[in-house]
Amino acid sequence: MPDFRLPADDLEYAVLSALWERGVGSVRDLYEQVGAPAGLVYTTIAKVVDRLRDKGLVERSRSGAAFVYTPAVQRETVESARARHMVDRLLGTRPRAAVAALVEAVDEIDPDLLQELERAIRSKRSSGHGA
Repeated sequence: MPDFRLPADDLEYAVLSALWERGVGSVRDLYEQVGAPAGLVYTTIAKVVDRLRDKGLVERSRSGAAFVYTPAVQRETVESARARHMVDRLLGTRPRAAVAALVEAVDEIDPDLLQELERAIRSKRSSGHGA
C-alpha cells in the first residue's frame, strides 16, 4: 500500500507536475508557473502545496528564510497509482462487460491503438505477468 494519497483534482496534479519538472521549488516558483497563468491567487497555491505535503507527495525543507519543496514520490509511481484508480472506477466490480465496451470504443476511435493494446497484452503475458 502506498504511503501517499493521490492528488484530488487537476490543480493539485498541475502543481505536483510543475514540481516534478522543476525538481525543487518554492511556493512563489509554483505560483508563477501554475497559479498566475491560471488567474489564481498566491494563497491558493500555498494551500495546494500544503495539501500535497499532507498527502505525502511533497517534502519541505528550509532554504534561507523560505521553505522549498521537492517531490516525495516519483512521477511514475503516482501515474501508475492514478491509472489503477481510474481503471478501478471505470471497470467497477464486474469488469468483463466494461472491458468489452472499451475494446469496441477503442476499435471505433483508432484501430491502430487496438493493435498496440494487443501487442502490449502479448508482451505482458510473455513476461510472466498477467498470465
